[in-house]
Amino acid sequence: MSYSLSPSFKQNRRTLIAAALASALGASFSLPAMAQGDSAAGYPNKPVKLVVPFAPGGPTDITARLIGEALSKKWDQPVVMENRAGAGGTIGAATVSKAAPDGYTLVLGVTGSHSIAGSLYKQLPYDPQADFEPISRAVIYPNAILANPALPANNLQELIALAKKDKELHSYGTDGNGTASHLTMELLKERGGFKLDAVQYKGASPMLNDLAAGFIQVGITGLPSAETLLQAGKVKLIAITTDKDYSEKGYATIAGQGFPGFAAAPWSGLFAPKGTPKEIVEKISKDVNEVMNTAEMKEKMKGLGLQPLPNTPEQFKTELAQEAANWAKAVEISGARVE
Repeated sequence: MSYSLSPSFKQNRRTLIAAALASALGASFSLPAMAQGDSAAGYPNKPVKLVVPFAPGGPTDITARLIGEALSKKWDQPVVMENRAGAGGTIGAATVSKAAPDGYTLVLGVTGSHSIAGSLYKQLPYDPQADFEPISRAVIYPNAILANPALPANNLQELIALAKKDKELHSYGTDGNGTASHLTMELLKERGGFKLDAVQYKGASPMLNDLAAGFIQVGITGLPSAETLLQAGKVKLIAITTDKDYSEKGYATIAGQGFPGFAAAPWSGLFAPKGTPKEIVEKISKDVNEVMNTAEMKEKMKGLGLQPLPNTPEQFKTELAQEAANWAKAVEISGARVE
């Protein structure tokens, strides 16, 4: 049987040794108390790096910059953005998984990097659950099933009926293999009993351009990416994938069009490397919740099609485990795999 010293025993032992040395040397000094929670008392006392695992300009990058700006003001310390794009967010996440667990390197992880990657990638350089400390979810946003305006379908049931009978409609565009948009459509196809082949694009922009031009008739991507074309009438909305319309614009959900309970909302959230002190994790989470719940932040997020929904580290951890199981099923159904 092996034994290990508890933190309190080690602390008392260090204090006693220091006191004995002080007495022997005739010095007069005392050690500061190291009560639980002190590790977060002065945090942060230097710049904090926030890794964004996507290129500048997208929803994740915009979310990170808004949160970083708000935390910078609250902490009176810079929150420095570092974009480490590639492989569906996994490159940036892998970098942070190996960073020092001191609270000064964080990542704004996403559905792809922390809920999907574990079952999608044959080899992943990190464990999405074991190598991170969940801090707080930040936002969720809907994916949107969209159609070219010329398509003779204006709602989900009409689209499904068309897919079942019209041989001209045989495919749909996604913004990438194994992305939340791709897997959501595959889940819907299984429940709806219709077939459409996935055409994989390298991002939302090229897919949306082809959809607006009529090269493809149906596509699915994040609603924030599609809003400009949607408002211009160059694409039309068939359904959004969240459980309700958080934008209050009257967008129809999948659940409200014959699929009760169907919801698949991409999210982004803050993570620290595994081993980051609990007190620091809880402080960051508390501060994130505070800045995300301000009226100013809610208004900014709403204008971008994002819904702030921060939570606690414990709640986030529980949700991540359930999300990983749900997306693993979607990966299996789709047959998607990244070597």
